[in-house]
This record gives sequence, C-alpha cells and structure tokens, in this order.
Amino acid sequence: MAGSMEDQLLQLLADTQLSAQAPRKQAELLLEQATSNPAFPTSLAAIASHNSVSSEIRQSALLVLRTFVEKNWAGVNEDGPAIIIPDPTKGQLRVQLLDLATGNDDNRKVKSAASYVVSKIAAVDFPEQWSSLLPTLLHIIPTGSDLQLHGALKVLSDLVEDTLSEDQFFSVARDIVKVVYDVAVNDGRKSILRALAVLVFRGTFDIMDIVKDEHGGQVKVFADEAISAWSPFFLDIMKKPLPARPAGGDEGYESARDDQSEAYRGLVALKLQVVKTLMKIRNVFPQLLLPQTPVLFTATWEELSLLQESYQHMYVDNDEQGRLEDSDGIPYTLDFLVLEDLDFLQSCLRAPPVQKELEAALQANSGVAATPWVMDVMKLAVGYAQIFKEEEDLWDIDVNLFLAEETSVTTNYTARTSCGDLLIKLGEWLHQGALEGLLAYTQALFSAEQATWRTREAALYLLTQIMNDFQDVDKAVSPEIAVANLGLIEYAINRENEPLLRARGFLVSGILVQSIPDVALGLLDHTIKALNSEATEVVRVACIKAIQGFVKANTVPADRQLQIVASISDFLYGKDLTDLEDADDLLVTLVESLRAAIRIDSRITISGDSGALDLLFVIAKHGAANFQLTLIVSETFEEIVSSLSGGDAYSTLCGKVLPSLTGAFDVGDMTGDNPLVELATELLAVLTENGSEPLPPGYVAASLPKLNRLLMATTEGGVLRPGVETLKFMLMYDHQQVFSWHDENGRSGLEVCLVIIDKLLGPTIEDNAASEVGGLAAELVEKAGQERLGPYLEQLLRAVASRLATAEAAPFIQSLILVFARLSLVGAHDVVEFLNQTEINGQNGLQVVLSKWLEHSINFAGYDEIRQNVIALSKLYSLNDQRVVQTMVKGDLIIPVSDRIMTRSQAKQSMASLSTVRNKILTGPDPDQYTIIPAPLKIIKVLIEELLSASGFQNAASAAAAAAEFADEEGEDDSWEDVPSILDLGLGTTKAELMAYADGTGSFVRQKDDETQAYLTEFFIKASNENIAGFNELYGALTEGEKVKLNELAHQ
Repeated sequence: MAGSMEDQLLQLLADTQLSAQAPRKQAELLLEQATSNPAFPTSLAAIASHNSVSSEIRQSALLVLRTFVEKNWAGVNEDGPAIIIPDPTKGQLRVQLLDLATGNDDNRKVKSAASYVVSKIAAVDFPEQWSSLLPTLLHIIPTGSDLQLHGALKVLSDLVEDTLSEDQFFSVARDIVKVVYDVAVNDGRKSILRALAVLVFRGTFDIMDIVKDEHGGQVKVFADEAISAWSPFFLDIMKKPLPARPAGGDEGYESARDDQSEAYRGLVALKLQVVKTLMKIRNVFPQLLLPQTPVLFTATWEELSLLQESYQHMYVDNDEQGRLEDSDGIPYTLDFLVLEDLDFLQSCLRAPPVQKELEAALQANSGVAATPWVMDVMKLAVGYAQIFKEEEDLWDIDVNLFLAEETSVTTNYTARTSCGDLLIKLGEWLHQGALEGLLAYTQALFSAEQATWRTREAALYLLTQIMNDFQDVDKAVSPEIAVANLGLIEYAINRENEPLLRARGFLVSGILVQSIPDVALGLLDHTIKALNSEATEVVRVACIKAIQGFVKANTVPADRQLQIVASISDFLYGKDLTDLEDADDLLVTLVESLRAAIRIDSRITISGDSGALDLLFVIAKHGAANFQLTLIVSETFEEIVSSLSGGDAYSTLCGKVLPSLTGAFDVGDMTGDNPLVELATELLAVLTENGSEPLPPGYVAASLPKLNRLLMATTEGGVLRPGVETLKFMLMYDHQQVFSWHDENGRSGLEVCLVIIDKLLGPTIEDNAASEVGGLAAELVEKAGQERLGPYLEQLLRAVASRLATAEAAPFIQSLILVFARLSLVGAHDVVEFLNQTEINGQNGLQVVLSKWLEHSINFAGYDEIRQNVIALSKLYSLNDQRVVQTMVKGDLIIPVSDRIMTRSQAKQSMASLSTVRNKILTGPDPDQYTIIPAPLKIIKVLIEELLSASGFQNAASAAAAAAEFADEEGEDDSWEDVPSILDLGLGTTKAELMAYADGTGSFVRQKDDETQAYLTEFFIKASNENIAGFNELYGALTEGEKVKLNELAHQ
C-alpha cells in the first residue's frame, strides 16, 4: 500500500482500538473528518483487501465503510447532509467489495463483513444500478472454489434476507432455488457450505410468507414444486449418521481445522439447517408438508434416539461447551441440533396424519401404559430432560438460577424445557393418558437399580410441567394417578445425598397435594421440617415454593400458619440481606410463599409478634427495584387491608404499618426517585383507599406531614400519583380531620391541599405524573365548598381549565375534565357561567373546556368516572343554554376517498422505493380532519356511543366479527397450523399496542353497565318525547349509523 490516504487511515483505524481513551477519541474524530475526502471509501476498501493487514484492522475498515455506505450511498442522510459519492467511485467499490466477499481469501470474518457492506449497497443499487450482481453470484456458486462459494452464498443470503422485493423475487426465485439446491445436494462440497445453501433456501420462505396473501396460487405452486424437489434431500440428511465425535469439544469452529472436527461439526450444522427449514415450511405452508409428516416424525425420532448417548456424555455427564455458532451465525453444536429436533418432533406430533397412526397404536393395545410408543416418548423425554452438569454446578452456587427455571422466566430455552413442552402437548392430546404413561414409566425407572438420580429427577420434572399445565387450564387430575405418585415423592424427598432430587420431590408435592388434599398434612410437616433443618439451600427454597401449593389446597391447619411464617423468617434473616438486592427470583418466591401463608388468616398480621408484616416490608425493601416483586407486595398488602378494613382491626393495622411506611419517606434525598419510596407511597394509598369512614384518630397527623414534604420535593410520577391519591382518599373519608390538621408552619390541611394542587397544575410537572390531580381537586371542591374555599375556588377552577388546554395524556385529561363533570352534577349552569367568563390563552374558556371534554369523553376509563361523565353531559345538554349551543366542536372524522390498501408485502421494498414512500409522507396531506358541529349535537353523539358501550352492544359486535373472521380461517383445513407462540415484535401493530400500554394510552375495554344503560335509555326516551333542547331536530343531523344504533337500542 503506497497511498498516503491509506496509510493515514490505517494508523487511525489502529488508534481506534487503543485502550487509552484520549488517543482513541482523537482517532475517531479524525476518521469522521476524513469522510469528506473523495478517496475515503476506496481507501478503506483497499485496506480491507490487503492480506498483510491484521484481521482486526480489516474488519474495522469494513465496519467504518459500512457506516459510511449506510449514511451516504443513497444520497439521503436522515442525520444530516449526505456526502455525494461519484458514480465512478461507486462502481469501483462495488467491484472491490464483491471481489473481496467472493474471492479466495480464507478469512471468514473479513468476508462476512464485506458481504454485509455489499448487501447495504445492493439495498440501494440492485437491480437498477447493479444488474450484474445476481448473475455474478449465480455464476460463482456452481463453479467457484470453496472459498469463493462461501462468499457468494453469504452475499446471496444477505440479498435474499434484506434486499429482494417481491417483484424481483418472482423473476429470480427459480434460479436462486436451483443454484443453492445444487450446492446442498453436492456431497463433494463441505457440509458447512451446504448448510449455508440450505439457509439461503430457508430465507426464500420469508419472502413467500410476505407475498402469499396477494399471490397465493402462484406462490403455493412454486413452494410445492420446491418442497417436492428438496424433500428427498432433507430426509437423506436427517437419516445420515454423524461421524465419530472428535476428542475435546470446547474449541470453536474457527479453530477446528482437522478434517474430523470439520466433518463432524459441518454435518451437525447441515442437519440443523435442514430441521430449521422444515420448521419454517411448516409455519408458512403447513398443508404442503402435511403428507410427509409421518416419515419426518419417524426420521426425527430415530435421530434423537441415536444422538442421546453422545448428548448425555457431552452435556449431562460432562460440561462441554454448547450453543456455539460460526462467524456466519450458523450454529454447529449438538445441543442446538437436539433442541431443533425436539421442537420439530412436537410439531409433527400435532399433525393429523401422525396422530392418526399413533391413535391406531393406542387402540390396538390394552391401555396407554401398554402402548410402546408412549413409553418410548417418556424414555426419550426423560433422557433429554436431565439436568446439565453445568446447571448442577450453577444451581449449587446461585439458587436464583434454579428458581428461574421453575418459574419459566429464564431466556435459556433448553432441551429440558422443550421436553416439558413435549409432555404438555401430549397431555393436551391424551389428557389423563399422558399422566398414566408418565407414571408407568417413572415407576419402572424408580425401581430400576441402574437408574440415576438425574433420570429420576427428570421424570419428576416432567410431572411438574404437565401437572402445572393441567392446573393452569383447570383440568382435573385423576385421584388414583395422584395417589400413585405419592410413593415416588416419598422416595425422592428422603434421598439425603441427592439434593436436587430431594428439591424436585418437594416441588412436586406442592403441586400434587392440590389434587389429593386429604393426605397433605404429613407432607406439609415434612416440608416445614426440611425448610428449617436442611443444609442444602436449593432444597430449602424448594420447600418454600412448595408451601404455596399446600395453601392452595386449603389443607394447612391454623396452627401451622405461625410455623410457616417463622420458617420463612428464619431463612431470610439467616442470609446476608445485602446480597438480596440481586436475588430477584428468590425474593419473588419468598414473598409469594409469605402471601400464601398470610392468606390462611390475615389476622396474623396484627396479632402477637408473628412478624409477618415486618417480613413483608423487609422483602419489599430489598426488592423495591423489581417490578414483579413490588406488584406482589402491593397485592398482598391490599388483600390484608381489605380483609381488615373497618373497626378496631383496621385501627390496629394502621398503628403497625404507618410508622414503617412514613419512615420509608425519609430514605434517600427526598427526591422521590428511590424505588422504596415509590412502593411505600403506593402502599399508603392502598391503606387509605380501604380505610374506615371516618379514618382512625390521628391518621392524618401520622401520615400527612411526611407525605406533604415528599409531594412538594419530587416531580416523579411514581410518587406523585399514589401520593395524590392518598390525599384524595383522606378527603373522601375524613375531610374534617384533614382540614383541622396544621403543618409545622401553621397552614391548615386545606391550604396544604391547595398548594399541592397548584404545584401539580404547573407547567413543570409532566401530564402522566399529574394524572391524579383532577380527582384531588374535585374532592377538595366538593368537601370544602364555596364557604371554605372562598376566592380560592375560582382560582383553582381557572388553573384546572388552563392546564386542560395544554394537556395531552389521556388519563390526565380525564382527571381534569372530571373536576367540571362532578361540579356539573349539582350545578351545570354555574359551570357554564364560570367557563364562559373565563379566558384561557386568549380563547373563551367554555370553548376550550367543552372542545377537550367532548373530544375525549368516549375514551374515559372506570365505571364511576364514565357514569359521572355521562350524567354531567346529559345535564349540560338539558340546560339548552345558548352559550353551549353556539359552541362549535369537532364532529365526525372526514375519511379521505381512496381505494388503496397497504399490505405487509409493500413493506418489503428496496431502498429506492422506501425513499419514494418517505417523500410522499413528508409532502402528504394534512393530519386527520373533522367536521365542525354544535356542542349539543356532539353531546348526543357521545351519549349514543356511551349507551352502546353500557349495553355491551359494541363488545358483542366485536366478538361476533372476530368469530366470523376465525370461522373463515378455520374453513381451510389448517388443523396443523398453530397460532404463533411468540409475540412478533416486528409487526408495527404489536409495537404500537405495547407502547400504548407502556405510556398509559392503551385502550380500555368497556364492559356492560346496567346502571348507565338504564340512565341513558331513560334520557333518550325523555329527550325524544319532550323534544328537550331540540332533540328531534338534532336527530336529523345524526349519521344513518347513529340513527340505526339508537333505534335498535330503543326497541330492546
């Protein structure tokens, strides 16, 4: 390399990898400045092409070049002005990078990085400016060397995955499928290259999945031809035995250069890609694969049976490395293959042709336990469900990992987990028969001398999974089967030197007793004893979790409640509490079991020195940052308060918990950002909401001083919302106690409330953080009245109206509107009078408030809130006040006339198409437009919608539509086709729904409300009969749909 630009970039790239921050940052800055040099991209490509440069620098050059291409190649940069790349430079780069990606360089990582840059260029240039790309690849693949073939397949894979549009795919699909098929079936090629060819073939089904809805017939014919051609090859590879496993399995693929290692891992990778492709076909075109499922099921079964010994040796008996992928992202270790095989076996098990054959075998035998294939399934599942040596070692160090598997919150989906799913699917099909088969196999296993603790534990683990599933769907378990399992549990929990088998025995006992409660007491005592005396922590936490099942079975005598709480307490205080903040799974298990114990009789929290409440608060303190745990703590506390509300019990409870809750407010800097402060505030809101009327003497004095300081010091919504709710409930239940209380500065409770409301209505508090202020303001106005508030009343209402004008968050808008709605219930005319005389940002207050009110009414949530709003609107309407009549508001949405339908397939376009769409969006029409109508007409429209909701009409209609759509889908014989088991985060609708719920704007599903329905029905009948406020004239201005709805409801 002679060029000075290349030399400079080479040094800068080297400096970007320095550990010292200053020179590294300087190099990154200089690299960014160098992008304006016309020679920048070609120099980077030259550096990446030189074998004499280190692999790390070459990869770095390609990474920088990829970023440069993404920002500038299309000539449009969303982050700023784009650097124009001359056409000759583009042509040179296309040739350089494609040569590097498909050349004879043996550095796979460099070639993969080059391929990625090529795919980014192709996304813009293919096919218009780079028509030769695909023909070049299709020429290299059948004729090139292994190194060239690898690069060409990698580029083709990226092209299929990221670049091809549906129109382009139709024109080249047959050529692509043919060329990769020839590689896949070629025994002369390395297995890892054949695996890459199969991966490309699988990628074509992603495109077919997108276009099949619009081009169903054409795509289905093509897919059928392709599947028919590839199926013999797939079956051949599945049946092909693996060569002898190379010694030493911990090194990665890149370091395995001997022929034996390469052959073994290459065939594992090829088998894996075949099974992945079959799963993809099964998901996209289940009916096309259906006839072949029996033979595929048999081949998968046979392979899993053959692999079991190697799998056992590698991962169960030893701790060999698994879950490995090569630089192209192709997995090649045996654990991955077994996992894919197990998943595919599950899919085949649900296929009607397979079930028909297996059902015939069941009928031919005297029972499930006597059917050979059922016993074979159990044997296979138990073999692969054994605990890994790695997991055994980890669980001994950290019980959180053990509990994570039990609660199914781990992301580590293993063969053990898959076997549990397999038994669940079997249970869905065979029902009690699956339990009978598992019991028969487990009894034989437990009596066999050669059986290990691992296989016995695995059998009980599978029993845990299937029993949990039965309970989740309320499917009864035969008492005979449950009792027959007791002997197995007794054996397991008494194996002193086999802690994981003991732990499993206790866990199963907690599930089993829910089916045979009359024999639970002995097991319960054994569980409590082990919790107190067991030396192994994993057994103790298993006992803690098992207690939940005993309580659910309603078999725990009252005298055991204190023992259970004391045992949990001893376990907790026997640990270093500072270590608990990272022990989320353990804390969740502890609080769930404590909640179960308290449910036996919640009076334990206020009687004697049980310490149940203190224990709950200690767990909460150390797990306050964990959302799941805080939710359970809140629910537990709410259950306690609800059961003890009213009378002396509630007063006693307040005396116990108020010091702890208000003491938590002192934690931190009083900024409200401490999770413990949030939780304490939420619990105080729960305590107050379920309070007596009036509140116990001294309640306000014990809680409001610190709560007031907290609310005035924080801007965090997590503290403000429950804190304001607490104050609202205080006013609701005992406003006299609030108003008679004075703070240290002599201000009354009324003044304190006004100051807090003023702060929350200010511009510095976010909408969501202040979403409860309306409820507090409404309660204060109602309880204090004009007499106490005096001139502050108008100031308060004016501040509410002004804040409403700028509010955007739906809960906050509802909160503020309800202030005026509740006032309208008793004085609608006064509300209109006040708003009409109020000016908000140069606009009439009545115009501002009514516009917002009527626009958002149909989105209100909460039965009481909806009912209050409905009554308030009906009273505003009935005033027939000309100021309301003359107020113009948004009416119906104006739907643009268009017959264009946007489909999923139109999202799969080249970058050029995306640029066109983007330009259309930027220069497109204005946002949604509405008709403008008088406020009384809008009120009628809103009340019609509310009547529909209250009657349950809308929900019924939605359900009927969904049922009709489902029936249409079921019309096709897709019995093998499942609803996807994962949430597709790639779908815009899914993301939108999740984000809506995250920010509090998710839809509230209205339910039937007889009281609101009766009120509105009477209102409309009276309005029509008496022509209130010109109702009959307004009726003519309704849409035909609204008239039909109103008439249908009127004749119900």
